[in-house]
Amino acid sequence: MSRKYFGTDGIRGRVGTPPITPDFVLKLGWAVGMAFRRQGTCRVLVGKDTRISGYMFESALEAGLSAAGADVMLLGPMPTPGIAYLTRTFHAEAGIVISASHNPHDDNGIKFFSGQGTKLPDEVELVIEELLDAPMTVVESARLGKVSRINDAAGRYIEFCKSSVPTSTNFAGLKLVLDCAHGATYKVAPSVFRELGAQVSVIGAQPNGLNINEQCGSTHIEALRKTVIAEHADMGIAFDGDGDRVLMVDHTGAVVDGDEILFLIARDLHERKLLQGGVVGTLMSNLGLELALQEMNIPFVRAKVGDRYVMAELLARGWQLGGENSGHVVCCQHTTTGDAIIAALQVLMALKHRGQTLAEARKGIRMCPQVLLNVRFKGGSVDPLEHPAVKDACARATESMAGRGRVLLRKSGTEPLLRVMVEGDDEKQVRAHAEQLAKVVSEVCA
Repeated sequence: MSRKYFGTDGIRGRVGTPPITPDFVLKLGWAVGMAFRRQGTCRVLVGKDTRISGYMFESALEAGLSAAGADVMLLGPMPTPGIAYLTRTFHAEAGIVISASHNPHDDNGIKFFSGQGTKLPDEVELVIEELLDAPMTVVESARLGKVSRINDAAGRYIEFCKSSVPTSTNFAGLKLVLDCAHGATYKVAPSVFRELGAQVSVIGAQPNGLNINEQCGSTHIEALRKTVIAEHADMGIAFDGDGDRVLMVDHTGAVVDGDEILFLIARDLHERKLLQGGVVGTLMSNLGLELALQEMNIPFVRAKVGDRYVMAELLARGWQLGGENSGHVVCCQHTTTGDAIIAALQVLMALKHRGQTLAEARKGIRMCPQVLLNVRFKGGSVDPLEHPAVKDACARATESMAGRGRVLLRKSGTEPLLRVMVEGDDEKQVRAHAEQLAKVVSEVCA
């Protein structure tokens, strides 16, 4: 069955535009409560990032869940992976995250976790969609859900993150700059790294409801680069608005993306004979990652873009490490979803084991030039991926690179965008092909 509301990562859109409206979210809360209450008692955790509309949608979800007879436990601002973790430890039936991740404040969305801290199975999402089209009812008064607040949620998650490294770990002498994107990590991330001994400077940690991801965080890395250089820090760590993506910056200001982070963690686990299986990337993963892992005889497979597909591939193969170049990194030996803080800690441990700086350690991988351009996609009857002009342009670009590169076009699962990616060993040629393809797609989408 096709989905009417759910995308690759929950439901997301512009605040005030259907379906991201208070009345829809009220009904969504009821549908989720009804879907899980069928299994008996129902407890649902609700957390959010720092965008201003989170207050409104938190209240709407709370009312809908209660109307369905589900008990609600409010977490307040909390990184998405923290909500996944607490959903498991409180033995709740589900966890809900109010967040639009790396998007600006005028977007918002609703993401879900199962009781195991993983993304909801497809069949559960379809049940929720069916309920959304059914009339809303209210259980009898005595069976309405109760609402409480978990006051020590941040402390619990901080300790969980610290538990992903040995108790003897001490990062004394390490100078870090953290960019919290004015988002959900603004309290917990500085505490984690400081409590492990690092000297920490923080930017992007003054959320006002409107500045989340605004010229900061993992999608706008320039502020972190400048701060790392100005403060002579050893490295910088950039989170996105909800704390499930991480990028890094070495002491020279060079950006280390998700593919390089995956490589650093994989190499460390492999050298210590702790890597279970191989590594899962995506269709967007850089060819350089695949080649670097190949040199170490580490298996590598590509999943569809989206952390839920990476996770599904890991579970199917019994592997433990995967991620995306955007900075979603899943370390299954520690957690059940992409976790920016835990991924960063694994990189720091890898550097500690090798006695190297981030700049030195990343020399083990040679990234191929890759250009990614976004083209606004209006929808409608024309599918640019199937348009003859687009197919022909892709074929010509692929042929001209003569096996030294690849072309990938795909629709975003969270935004009305078509992503045009070209990768190869000649940067000038790669950019020219990407720009030409983007032009063709723009003309088709016009």
